[in-house]
Amino acid sequence: MKTNLMMCAALAAAGLCGCNGGSATLSPGTPTIPEGSTVTLALMETTDIHSNVLSYNYYALAEDTSLGLERTSTLIQAARAENPNNVLLDDGDVIQGTLLADLQAVATPLPWAGTLAVHKAMNALKYDGGGMGNHEFNYGLPFLSQITNTDFGIPGVSKPAGGCGAPAFPVVLSNVTGVASQKPIFAPYAVLPRNMAALAPDGSRVNVNINIGIMSFVPPQILEWDQKNLAGKVAVSGVQESAQKYVPELRAKGADLIVALSHGGLDTSAYSPKMENGSYYLAGTGIDALMIGHSHLIFPKGKEIGAAPLDASFAAIPASAKVDAINGFVNGVPTVMAQSWGRRLGIIKMTLAYQGGKWVVQPAKTTVESRGFKYTDGSTLVAADPAIAPLVANEHAATIAYARQPLGLNTEFEMSAYFALVGDVSAIELVNQAQLDYVKNFIATSTDATLASYKNIPVISCSAPFKAGRNGPSDFTDVAPGASVSAPVGLQVRNPGDLYLYSNNNLQAVKIKGADLKAWLETAAKQFGQIDPAKTAEQDLVPSYGTIYNYDVFYAENNALQYQIDVTKPVGSRIAMLTYQGKAVADGDDFIVATNDYRAGGGGGVPGIDGSKTIIKSPDANQTVLSNYLRTLGAQGGKVTLAANGGAQSWSFVKVATAGPVILRSTPGHLALAVKGGLRNVSAEGGLDASGFAKYTIDLSK
Repeated sequence: MKTNLMMCAALAAAGLCGCNGGSATLSPGTPTIPEGSTVTLALMETTDIHSNVLSYNYYALAEDTSLGLERTSTLIQAARAENPNNVLLDDGDVIQGTLLADLQAVATPLPWAGTLAVHKAMNALKYDGGGMGNHEFNYGLPFLSQITNTDFGIPGVSKPAGGCGAPAFPVVLSNVTGVASQKPIFAPYAVLPRNMAALAPDGSRVNVNINIGIMSFVPPQILEWDQKNLAGKVAVSGVQESAQKYVPELRAKGADLIVALSHGGLDTSAYSPKMENGSYYLAGTGIDALMIGHSHLIFPKGKEIGAAPLDASFAAIPASAKVDAINGFVNGVPTVMAQSWGRRLGIIKMTLAYQGGKWVVQPAKTTVESRGFKYTDGSTLVAADPAIAPLVANEHAATIAYARQPLGLNTEFEMSAYFALVGDVSAIELVNQAQLDYVKNFIATSTDATLASYKNIPVISCSAPFKAGRNGPSDFTDVAPGASVSAPVGLQVRNPGDLYLYSNNNLQAVKIKGADLKAWLETAAKQFGQIDPAKTAEQDLVPSYGTIYNYDVFYAENNALQYQIDVTKPVGSRIAMLTYQGKAVADGDDFIVATNDYRAGGGGGVPGIDGSKTIIKSPDANQTVLSNYLRTLGAQGGKVTLAANGGAQSWSFVKVATAGPVILRSTPGHLALAVKGGLRNVSAEGGLDASGFAKYTIDLSK
């Protein structure tokens, strides 16, 4: 009893002890906990916040009520009120993703004692713990060491002396080690002791201590995606192997409940330690709850009135995989993914019973929810928490000022991605032109004999419409003409980020054959559903925008590269009429492709594109390449025109008449833009789906 009193005193000092009103604070192993006592608690998850602190779009310089941690905060407060026993965790991809993030990491780097805006908000929300995502590594290890106040033990990476602004909660990472030290760069796990209210079998209330263990996992592909930052410095283990190592350690250290924070989606194909989305294989490692991310999807299906249908990627998982995407279980383990950008809160509500001297999860009393902003009635948005905006007011104002800095030229047409999946290249061509120009100049001025020998090989370029619906109907690139009221000073710093979202991507070039090009195009064409021309029911041309960043659109000078996509054919046999300068592309033809380090290193799973064909590794980010290209155009007195920079459509659909309607989901109210852009295949705008997308009719015969 003396030990219990000492523990209670320690908890009271930490503000955790609930010794009041005659309640007792008890620990597992203490004989006085009545057999059969129960604790009901809520594990809450955010994931892929990507520095979206406020409900604001810095690329559009406009409020966006569909996102933002300030609104997630409202969901958090409501969930805490419903579940007094609660733990709030984050699954990574916190520090990168908006102009606010770029400002604090690159444009005006955060001073060593400063705290990131997003961490200020998270600290105020009293997060209990967090994990890492792949994008945490985008700004380099020194920056990550600084903003987390962590010494990685990596030669050449020194944490600034003294205390740095950092998350006020433990951050863990279980599958990344330092090459030199062979030790984890972050703590591989943490045990969170929490005092919680329990019910004894007789209905009386007792306070007990529950130890919650947390682990965190990132995709092994960080070594490819951030090679420039990580090569030779860190190593990454498979998620399953890492969990098998640390779950027993957590149990040995008293964890009553183990939560895996896995920054990866659900890939049910055969296991590999190099799987990007290996979360499925954590379910059999002895964990009790699984919180996932990275894919920016909703799991399980939303429970609110009018919730969007189950994402196609989950619907396609075979029943034998035992993934219940309606109720939120993977091989019997409760699992949640709270979308992205703060738009949802994952809630796993669990009951533990005290049986045989330990706490045991009661699966039949477990529920899982991915709660959105309209959870109360299916239509009313929750209000923003007014306490969050003042915390980051200075950073918000500085980001707007940064976003408005002029680039020195105008665009005469609207560059948008609303119809990028049916042929509009207005938001893609300029990126491709900048990349192509960079690579051609790089080769032409190179003193390397091997590169010089490539001068007569055609250079082509590819880029994807990164902002084309992945994160909802407000997530589309839209750069207004410079003469408009909204952008009277022409193109600004914010616009390249709208056209090319990922500031961490560096430009690279690969040397490939014609057969590689065809395989690349086939991989991109996976984005489309297979259309049955005889079907009379509505068919979705693009069933899911979850992997829109893999839909590469290719471009060559003078529009010399042309190809067609037959969406009636199965995956792998959709590309037709592939020509360069009017001639069919042969398997042995040589090409150089300007792309990014993610794709050149194997991201997206393009056959044969795995880093082995890379010939140029630029030190410049693709976004910077685009910005510099625009600045150069402006300095030369040029301007951005539709004829020169936005109308070279390199691909089209193989024409086919369909018995029933084929639809494309996009932002409402833009049919006129499609007509103005000459897209004859967009014939009508229909009603809204459950997610707020308009259902545009696509005529594949035109």
